[in-house]
Amino acid sequence: MTTRLGVIMDPLDSINIKKDSTLAMLEAAACRGWEIFYMEMRDISLHGETAMGQVRKLTLNLAQSDWYALSEIRSLPLGDLDVILMRKDPPFDTEYIYSTYILEKAEQAGALVVNRPASLRNANEKLLTAWFPQCCTASLVSRHRDEIKAFILEQQDVILKPLGEMGGASIFRVRHDDPNINVIIETLTSHEHRYIMAQKYIPEISAGDKRILLIDGKPVPYALARIAATGETRANLAAGGRGEGVELSERDYWICEQVAPTLTAMGLTFVGLDVIGNYLTEINSTSPTCIRELDKIYGLSIADDLLDCIETKLNEGDSVAAEN
Repeated sequence: MTTRLGVIMDPLDSINIKKDSTLAMLEAAACRGWEIFYMEMRDISLHGETAMGQVRKLTLNLAQSDWYALSEIRSLPLGDLDVILMRKDPPFDTEYIYSTYILEKAEQAGALVVNRPASLRNANEKLLTAWFPQCCTASLVSRHRDEIKAFILEQQDVILKPLGEMGGASIFRVRHDDPNINVIIETLTSHEHRYIMAQKYIPEISAGDKRILLIDGKPVPYALARIAATGETRANLAAGGRGEGVELSERDYWICEQVAPTLTAMGLTFVGLDVIGNYLTEINSTSPTCIRELDKIYGLSIADDLLDCIETKLNEGDSVAAEN
């Protein structure tokens, strides 16, 4: 029986086919003969207790300039799908949170949702690091100006960032004597109405911000070290950084061992850890990237590894259903 895969993602016309990790997953699924049903976040809804999707069947041909085709829209109960990939990029806002409730109903109706909706809702990519203090540098989450200023004074050199963005958006490096401290804090916190994270600046960022991918708690043995462009603090590829492949260090594996049991228990099947030097800085669960880059450097097929994991979970679910 053909596996039916739903994917919730950003508009197809907005993605870079050479770099997009979601597309790598869909390409691997197409090679397996899976049916692919495309949705944007606006296409899912809740009808009473039934999660529904306005879906379009997606076919791929990456060798052509018109590399995809979509069928006519039809309405489909999301529980009729075997698996749903939730791959909508942040911002992680209230609309995103509402979508996880809808997907939770799809999960209850029988679909395997990757990653688990309730855990996407609970596992903020910045805040979750607080559950692993042994892996992290000094940090503060607050919206109170005086608390943030005291932290900056104590640490001397810090990174300030919002809790719900991605790709290096609105990240500031601030030193204790920066004349713009007040306005930066006012801007990021919206005058103390929004929480932000402050982390001690880690000088080892010069060697790269490593993205480590975990599949069901098991790390890919190589990371992509994202190195900032000259004159830029942010190493994110979206902010102009370049990527270099590196083998995981002993410390990297130790960090993975510390976080993996919790992440797998939460149903976070595909996760990207951000590690600078010896420190875990973020746990990315919404739409981790860098599949294409690591595949190209090391001849891997990370998307296939992920789909193998998903197939195992689907088979395990079928076995449990048969027993019941």
